[in-house]
Amino acid sequence: MKAEQISIFLENRTGRLSEAAEILTQAGVNIRAISLADTSDFEVLRLIVDDNAAAEQALRNNRLTVRKSELVAVEVEDRSGGLYRILDLLKNADINVEYMDAFIKQRGDRAVMIFRFNQPDGAIRVLTENNIPVISPDRLYAL
Repeated sequence: MKAEQISIFLENRTGRLSEAAEILTQAGVNIRAISLADTSDFEVLRLIVDDNAAAEQALRNNRLTVRKSELVAVEVEDRSGGLYRILDLLKNADINVEYMDAFIKQRGDRAVMIFRFNQPDGAIRVLTENNIPVISPDRLYAL
């Protein structure tokens, strides 16, 4: 139930983001979710794509630094306290959220959130034991 995210480290200068997008376009890779964080010297572009292997190969072939991370996609009740319920369960299980982001998709009365945990298998266990829907990688990449 773990999905993969690709992180690309780019120089923080005009055109670098466009170059990365062009590389993925030429490889026929579709970006499903994207997040960009920056510092004064570099940017970290985090991507969920429909073909991780093709994306990684194309980016590395163009001499970009790429790292893969395991993520867990979760359906969160789209109401006040929905996110808190999940975070509280994880806190009580001593599982740390290292990174999270909203996936721009809503499924009925639920939003989709992406998490990176220090213990992804433990997080999946806690979530499923508490009837919180964890989204399979295939389903996530198709959203």
